[in-house]
Amino acid sequence: MTTLFISDLHLAADHPDIGTQFLAFLHGEASRAESLYILGDMFETWVGDDDPNAYYAEMKAAIHALIGRGVPVFFMHGNRDFLIGERFAAETGITILPDPHQIDLYGTDVLLSHGDAMCIDDVAYQQFRTKTRDPKWQAAMLEKPLDERLAFAAQARLQSKQHYAMANKKIMDVNEGAVKETFAKYGADVLLHGHTHRPAVHKLAIGGLQATRIVLGDWYKQGSVLRWDAAGYSLDVLPRL
Repeated sequence: MTTLFISDLHLAADHPDIGTQFLAFLHGEASRAESLYILGDMFETWVGDDDPNAYYAEMKAAIHALIGRGVPVFFMHGNRDFLIGERFAAETGITILPDPHQIDLYGTDVLLSHGDAMCIDDVAYQQFRTKTRDPKWQAAMLEKPLDERLAFAAQARLQSKQHYAMANKKIMDVNEGAVKETFAKYGADVLLHGHTHRPAVHKLAIGGLQATRIVLGDWYKQGSVLRWDAAGYSLDVLPRL
């Protein structure tokens, strides 16, 4: 059987084509998988598990149905949905993983990450990341009324788009030194992440040994999936239906 990895879907009601493809993926290929890993930014925004958004409820129900068919689903927070919590996990059945998280995949030591922690050249983003990952900040945010949280998310999205438009695109990518430090710290053979929206397979030398960094793509215009079974892996495009 095959283990599937996806990230950066950015599900939102104003991009229904992404949701349609995701639902087809869950009902189709994912239903035959050994397991499914979603490495962050499943949603465009997430302001708390109490949000009654009907579109998000549909996606949650589909994930719950997949798990009910016997396919475990693992989730890692991204920079858009870091407020997903235990209520979401209970309602869907997913297992929330820390970032990073190390697994043995058919005999290969694989380190999973969303990837944004390695984008250290983007100082402004790292400051935002440090603040929003603080448990005290998150608790204070979740105590605010839903309307206030939605307004914050809308403003954060706007600022993110402006920052991306103005910043040097090179700083949006992972830092090579940070990647090497991550490999050295965890000793993995493969580092698998998303976030940068630059799907590729990179080979590099770490301490005289070959390592591999695999980057998942986003789902804005087409899907992106890493398929991995006992015979090996392939990073593939999922054409929009």
